[in-house]
Amino acid sequence: MTLLLNADLHCHSVVSDGTLTPEALAARAHGNGVQLWALTDHDEIGGQHRAMAAAHALGMDYLTGVEISVTFADTTVHIVGLGFDADDAQLAQGLSATRGGRGERAQEIARQLAQVGIRGAYEGALRYVGNPELISRTHFARHLVETGVCRDTSEVFRRFLTEGHPGYVPHRWATLGDALRWIREAGGVAVIAHPGRYRFTPTEEYALFSEFKQHGGQGVEVVTGSHMPSEYPVYDAMAQEFGLVASRGSDFHSPDESHTDLGTLPDLPGQLTPVWELLAERILRAPRPAAHP
Repeated sequence: MTLLLNADLHCHSVVSDGTLTPEALAARAHGNGVQLWALTDHDEIGGQHRAMAAAHALGMDYLTGVEISVTFADTTVHIVGLGFDADDAQLAQGLSATRGGRGERAQEIARQLAQVGIRGAYEGALRYVGNPELISRTHFARHLVETGVCRDTSEVFRRFLTEGHPGYVPHRWATLGDALRWIREAGGVAVIAHPGRYRFTPTEEYALFSEFKQHGGQGVEVVTGSHMPSEYPVYDAMAQEFGLVASRGSDFHSPDESHTDLGTLPDLPGQLTPVWELLAERILRAPRPAAHP
């Protein structure tokens, strides 16, 4: 049954804020039984060809992927794009513009941390960055753990880098309409990533789903490493209410930081249509061994 496919359609490599290369992620996914995989780096598609080649070398099918940062109701929301043309110029240009403010934001984060006695944070964060255009809070968090300021990244985000704490610098990302247009015009399907993570009121959440649907969005992550199991039925119901297909992904970043490993999530609820059925013709199939005569 297609629904029970072990698909992991949300994870991050060193090209954005993960700690493993696309090749190492492919090997980890394959080792955990993943049959269909997507690398979804933040606002960056530079790792797509490497990820696809690594997946195919291991016999895994592949979907192109990206996670786009969007500002909605003064909140950063993430939209996953799947099954698009990885060489689409308009998508690449849009993502480049979205990344553009990260450098200035990182300098301001470091300035705020210095004011509370944490000096050299920018240089420290850069040590963890695979792509300097994509320096993020995660890289600062790793530096604060490595230097003993905090025990782990969870403590970092309790004490720093979040609203009301030192190092919080908001950034205005792409609009929801722009992000969905880039994905759609590149031939892909847009998915709301981990909706349970956003601190929306019920009215704001309903507005997000409504506007997402109006802009041509087609899917939502129901089973994800960023959700509690109690949230699976909540977004199962939202998918049904809005007529959205369902996606599944670990949101894996690092063996040392991520609570959910690649390929280890439960199956999607049986009444939902999985996103990979909608994208069947966009799946990049691994070469199959030739049949013997």
